[in-house]
Amino acid sequence: MPIIGYMQSPYREKFGIPRQPNLVQVETYIEMQAPYNDLLAFEGIDEFSHLWLLWQFHDNIQNQTSENANDHQAVKFRAQVRPPRLGGNQKVGVFATRSMYRPAPIGLSVVQLQRVEKVGKSVRVYVTGSDLLHGTPILDIKPYIQYSDAVPNAQSGYAQDMPVRKAVLWTQTAQLQQQQLLQQAICNKKIFDELEQVLSLDPRPAYQNDATRVYGMCFAQLNIRFTVDETQLTVIAVEANEELKNII
Repeated sequence: MPIIGYMQSPYREKFGIPRQPNLVQVETYIEMQAPYNDLLAFEGIDEFSHLWLLWQFHDNIQNQTSENANDHQAVKFRAQVRPPRLGGNQKVGVFATRSMYRPAPIGLSVVQLQRVEKVGKSVRVYVTGSDLLHGTPILDIKPYIQYSDAVPNAQSGYAQDMPVRKAVLWTQTAQLQQQQLLQQAICNKKIFDELEQVLSLDPRPAYQNDATRVYGMCFAQLNIRFTVDETQLTVIAVEANEELKNII
């Protein structure tokens, strides 16, 4: 299948990415590839508030075991997986989950359309609410149709309810580091607001529950360290990622 573009996102690693779309209102954009970087292909799209994105799970070890991308038999099929929503221990059928480990590594996300812009020779599709890793290949973009795509009384099994968010607190040291990063224009306040949304979802693996453990993650231009207990997440350090600090 052709790749029409690549996602440009502050999610630089899989750890910390929301497990569903629209849980965090982070703005990202799709960098369209030739010959799909044609504004005519987007005529009329501004009449739709939301879009479906079809994309590829490109960073899974399981999906990279074969040198031949078309050799699906070389990838071991997992009939059952452990969804994080069930604590990471209980197994269910892969087709009853949105697990990344699938026969075809294809993802599907609803996002909110912000705008389509032409920047030089590039065409960018700006959206909010995506749950895609930076560099994710985009396979297709389709408009979201409210009367047919929305099912108000649908049953969602073990994922019927929204995830519970934790309070996010900053130590005095982390607050000072945040102020320094803002003063140095390493990043802006919007990045920190988006980061707090991500952290409130508790990015830890579901099977980890050690309140003394220090976790680390990368988000946008930042490296963050934090601890988590039953009710809150505490940021203990935030620093510029030297490799990414010039990326806006």
